[in-house]
Amino acid sequence: MRIAILLAFSALCGCSATIPPVQVTRFNTGQPMAAGGVTIVPIGGGDSQGLEFRTYASAVSRQMAGLGYSEATGASSPYIAEVEHSRGTRAEAAKRSPFSIGIGGGSFGRGGGIGIGTSIGLGGGGTRDTIITRLSVRIKSRADGKAIWEGRAETAAPARAPAAQPGLAADKLAAALFKGFPGQSGETIIVP
Repeated sequence: MRIAILLAFSALCGCSATIPPVQVTRFNTGQPMAAGGVTIVPIGGGDSQGLEFRTYASAVSRQMAGLGYSEATGASSPYIAEVEHSRGTRAEAAKRSPFSIGIGGGSFGRGGGIGIGTSIGLGGGGTRDTIITRLSVRIKSRADGKAIWEGRAETAAPARAPAAQPGLAADKLAAALFKGFPGQSGETIIVP
């Protein structure tokens, strides 16, 4: 009984979603940012109450909280974090399987022979959709409105993969974006 439970648990653990790597580019002024409150708003004054924006804003808020920047509302915070997200689809050619099944037959008689054969390819061909998800964050000083830090993160996942879902993508992108904050200005890195 115990072995059956352990096998079932290990099978469930193997089902976790594989999330593709994230490409991250960051820019900063090189000046340290004192810990403090940050107000998270959409870039361009979009809908800050929309479910999808809140998904990405919450992921950014969690990462910034781990760095000492608590989310604040109103004009009391020293920083404003402008957040923008986008999702797009790209069609890619699906790979053909290197395997095939062949059916053949032959007859060998006195010095002659006849052969018939056919091959059926397994899988592949056609196109598949890939979801490209992007997250951009610009942190500005509330006092003078100047940008202090800016970062962009992008990942791609097959449309049917769990990693293409906004919740998983938002968390992965935000974690990659703030890894090693503030990061080397102008450098593009790949975060697994």
